[in-house]
Amino acid sequence: MNEKENPMREILIDKVTVNIGVGSPGERLDNAKELLKRLTNRVPVETLARRREPAFKIRPGMPIGVKVTLRGKDASDFIEKTLAAKKRTLNAKSFDKSGNISFGIAEYIDFPGAKYDPSIGMYGFDVCVTLKRRGKRVAERKLRTAKIGKSHRITKEEAIEFFKSKFNAKIE
Repeated sequence: MNEKENPMREILIDKVTVNIGVGSPGERLDNAKELLKRLTNRVPVETLARRREPAFKIRPGMPIGVKVTLRGKDASDFIEKTLAAKKRTLNAKSFDKSGNISFGIAEYIDFPGAKYDPSIGMYGFDVCVTLKRRGKRVAERKLRTAKIGKSHRITKEEAIEFFKSKFNAKIE
């Protein structure tokens, strides 16, 4: 059966999560928050440490990073910009077996439209793209959850093909 015939087989972007990990609270965290606000036009949320790491002087509950979640048209526009920063080239190892992809941008000045700000400094950020098909809610809802069949799950190969066709990305 062709994917064009069945709308349930169409692959969609569920969300894009943009993350900057700083490692400690303070001025660097505030700068990262300001940078994410400029890049995404959204209010970032602080991420907290889950466990104690004495070598890095981290304890549970300590804010160590910021993140923003994008959905819908904003998510696909952001993917376009990040792919332009990566010269439309992605590594096949960036895709997981569920079809999601994560990659990093080493310096935010590579991002189209971003100018270097000496008051912020130099940061990189991680981009995680979560893909889905219609019907995924069945597995995530609270009442009467059900499993999604194997044929309906997104594979690594389908995700690679989706990025090639929709975003004209080159996969190495």
